[in-house]
Order: sequence, then C-alpha cells, then structure tokens
Amino acid sequence: MPIGPLTMIGIYIIVWWTVLFAVLPLGTSQETHEPPTDGAQWGAPRAPNLKKKFLTTTWVSAIVWAFVMVLIFTGWLPLPDFSHAPAV
Repeated sequence: MPIGPLTMIGIYIIVWWTVLFAVLPLGTSQETHEPPTDGAQWGAPRAPNLKKKFLTTTWVSAIVWAFVMVLIFTGWLPLPDFSHAPAV
C-alpha cells in the first residue's frame, strides 16, 4: 500500500475543502444588486442553500478523491517516500 489510511483521510479533507470553495459561489450570480435594507451585507446571497452545497461538495469530493486514489495506486501519481530520509 503506497499510503496509509491517515494520509487518505487527509487527502479527502483537502479535496473536500477545495471542492467546497468551488461550489459556494454557484447559484449566486442571479442575485439582484440592490442596496440591502434589512441590515444584510452587500455580497451576502439571500438564500445561500448551504445544506445543498455541503451535500454536493461531499459527493463531488468523494468522486475526485476516488480518482486521486486510483492515480496514486496505479503509479500515475507517485508520492515521495519520506520513510527512508537520512537523519539530520
């Protein structure tokens, strides 16, 4: 096994956060750009749909993570082996 389970979890977390920042702006471009009168911020969407975006982020990142794992295990994306590093 080229990587351990902790590394796999770490890669999934990094992929999840990257996909989250790609998914967050989706669906907000149709917002009206009128001055808010209820104390909200200018850039805040009226309906952020965070639950839907978190679910979308989870399944998209699972697909991307599986693709990255296939690349690692087939050798197309070799990771450096730091276990044999010389002592300093």
